[in-house]
Amino acid sequence: MASHGSKKVIYAALAGNTLISITKFIAASITGSSAMLSEGIHSLVDTGNQGLLLYGIRRAGRPADGKHPFGYGAELYFWAFVVALLIFAVGSGLSLYEGIEKVMHPEPIGNPTINFVVLGFAFCFEGWAWFVALREFSATKGTRSYFQAVADSKDPTVFTVLFEDSAAMLGLIVAAVGIGLSHFLDLPWMDGVASIVIGLILGLTAILLAFETKSLLIGESASTESEAEIAAIIGSHPAVTMVNELRTMHRGPNEILLAISLDFRNDMVVGQLEQVIADLERHIRERVPQVHRIYIEAQSYQDHKAVADKLDGAD
Repeated sequence: MASHGSKKVIYAALAGNTLISITKFIAASITGSSAMLSEGIHSLVDTGNQGLLLYGIRRAGRPADGKHPFGYGAELYFWAFVVALLIFAVGSGLSLYEGIEKVMHPEPIGNPTINFVVLGFAFCFEGWAWFVALREFSATKGTRSYFQAVADSKDPTVFTVLFEDSAAMLGLIVAAVGIGLSHFLDLPWMDGVASIVIGLILGLTAILLAFETKSLLIGESASTESEAEIAAIIGSHPAVTMVNELRTMHRGPNEILLAISLDFRNDMVVGQLEQVIADLERHIRERVPQVHRIYIEAQSYQDHKAVADKLDGAD
């Protein structure tokens, strides 16, 4: 399930985009600006996207049942992928269409003052939401670069909002430049060009989001640090002679599925082995609390290697 910080980021973006989209549509209807209409569409899509992310968080928090024994945590990844598709299909598609239409049939826009006022207020609101998202994301990225932190992130809500708000701020700048050139240089087609550029920005944002969320949806392993911590706990136990295989997969931002094949000492009886497994599970959960489900298989290294070699040969 997404963290409280993730929800705070989404609520901030939702409040800002709701107000911004209304004012942009009003300004577009008054002035006839294509760039402003594209910005209104952009903000409306973003508002719907934040609603979908909140819905995904709620759905992902449902407990496991017979039909979904590993829980619903991965459903958040599905809705984040839907958000990327909506940005591409609706936000980018409509902006490109509106821009091309305006370039082919340019019309002078009305008094641009209201557009600039709306864009100024929108930039302030978007800047506030962007700052909230950036602060939450920076708190988890550590010493990694922003690009690496996005690639490693298991919570799509924060980086989705961060990407959306970054695209929104770029779009506002493009819209202001397009409206200004259209009015002051008497080049009405520049308003359409700004709309096209906004559509391209949204398209690129959607592609990046789709790429990252697709990887989460398929199933990403836990972080290198978490896997190293788990391996250290197992390797330090005197009853374990070999770690045959260690596999992890995120079923949600804070939910890791862990499967391990271990070779134990041969002089232990069943009761001792059961106690060792219980101790390992307890220590792993204490040190890596994101691990919710653990499956430990007792198997000799030779047997495990024989099975692995056979599977590799089948591939």
